[in-house]
Amino acid sequence: MASYVPVMLLFLVAGLVAGGMFTATTYLGPKNPNPAKEFPFECGHLGEGAGNVRPSVKFYLTALLFVVFDIEAVMIYPWAVELRALGWSGLWTMGSFLILVFVLLAYVWKKGALEWEK
Repeated sequence: MASYVPVMLLFLVAGLVAGGMFTATTYLGPKNPNPAKEFPFECGHLGEGAGNVRPSVKFYLTALLFVVFDIEAVMIYPWAVELRALGWSGLWTMGSFLILVFVLLAYVWKKGALEWEK
């Protein structure tokens, strides 16, 4: 239990700092609301159009593909480091994993998910 004391102390200090900053900005910060400050502003432009317009499915598909191929990169690095210790079994396992990823890439490419319309 004594080994957890530094971690608990760290969480306590982090919580106190975050709570203190939130309280200080809430109660001590300047309050001067006006209509210009209340207007939505994103990415250097004033908000235009309807706020409830749904984004294209392409954005979600791109995010999902990023996660899949990111996981591939995360899996390949430790395998490459431990390749000799894993032997032939590790080689065949990673080979089947890479074949599956390449089949996924071919499917996604065939479906046109990597194409962006202008």
